[in-house]
Amino acid sequence: MPATPEDLFALLDRLGVVHETQHHPAVFTVEESKTLRGKLPGAHVKNLFLKDKKGRFFLITALENAAIDLKTIHQEIGGQGRVSFGSADQLMERLGVEPGSVTPFALINDRDKAVTFILDARLMDYDRINAHPLRNTMTTGVSRTDLFRFFAEMGHEPMLIAFPAREAVDA
Repeated sequence: MPATPEDLFALLDRLGVVHETQHHPAVFTVEESKTLRGKLPGAHVKNLFLKDKKGRFFLITALENAAIDLKTIHQEIGGQGRVSFGSADQLMERLGVEPGSVTPFALINDRDKAVTFILDARLMDYDRINAHPLRNTMTTGVSRTDLFRFFAEMGHEPMLIAFPAREAVDA
């Protein structure tokens, strides 16, 4: 059984990680998240669950305004050939979450370390980072230092890549 948000919160408590969670309606896109999350301070992220042609899996956690080119990202992350999104079944099998709930906290479910974790280096500029706690009906904020404590506990050293920001589009 995959970990639940309650399991995650218990682990964070055990690690001494201070966390704050806000409940909201389910969100599936960055744009929905912006309208429903309220005024949470800190960085907000987007997450991509990808697979390459050899069947390797990747989790990318980046600032919500990151520009990630799926046609070329395999060259930066060490993928074999172009990457595509992993299926809902693969996502559940590897990270124990459903589409829309992809999060770095899902590494709690990657017990066999089958997922390569990539983190946007621009997140290092923020003291607080916000992500879903395994469900897209909540947003949990933790300090950058505490998030790295969680990664270490999960046995995942992130590969840091500075993704460029998307240019703003005038309406």
